[in-house]
Amino acid sequence: MEDTFPDLGSLGDKELKDLIDTLTEEENEISYKRRVLHGKIDILRAELVNRLRQKREHGDSLFSGSDVEQLSEILAGKTQSPPEDDTAA
Repeated sequence: MEDTFPDLGSLGDKELKDLIDTLTEEENEISYKRRVLHGKIDILRAELVNRLRQKREHGDSLFSGSDVEQLSEILAGKTQSPPEDDTAA
């Protein structure tokens, strides 16, 4: 799929309908991939919550020393912020 948007005035009815169909199919594929990713994220988060719950039940610390150190650095402003993603729209 090309990145530039076509001159709509130069498209015939069939070409316009074909373009709509192509973009609709592309949107459906992206939507499906997004739903799959959300499902994976949900599974990973549930696993993390389960692990944290088990740690708490066993009396283990929920945070390691390196976690506390990293959070301290973040709060002190000693870490660089991640680069912004120019592709997000």
